[in-house]
Amino acid sequence: MDDLHAAHEAPRRPAEPRPLDAVDRAILAQLTEDARRSVTTIAENVHVSRAHAYNRIAKLQADGVITKYTTLVDPLRAGLRSSAYVTLKVRQQTWRDLRERLRAIPEVHHIALVGGDFDVIILVRAVDNTDLRRVVFDQLQNMPGVLDTQTFLVFEDLDTR
Repeated sequence: MDDLHAAHEAPRRPAEPRPLDAVDRAILAQLTEDARRSVTTIAENVHVSRAHAYNRIAKLQADGVITKYTTLVDPLRAGLRSSAYVTLKVRQQTWRDLRERLRAIPEVHHIALVGGDFDVIILVRAVDNTDLRRVVFDQLQNMPGVLDTQTFLVFEDLDTR
């Protein structure tokens, strides 16, 4: 595997978005489809030299466009048979501390601060409904700064990437 794939996270993203050209978009499409794809294969598929692809990927990482390489896991095959989106209403001044507490819960797979009728929406994946109940009632509802929760069970997941 190339050195580019060894790094887990790129530096912080710049304040301004980086304009992407057709080559950048094609490289990102290749990596989105398979992050383990070699730079040589990406270069062949995008019709650029290996050195050019390597430099473009390095620049995308340095600019914070690529933030990390990860693995998509099928939750059902991994034994996570119960999923829910949980919305939270929170005290605004507690967000930074709350964000770190949510990140520490292994069953929390995604966190988003949003605008609307609630403040935060999270994706919780659990072994079963008993485990899901434990996370929602014992962990989320008891967190300092959480005022209210609402749980939406997921009946079917479709990954679009």
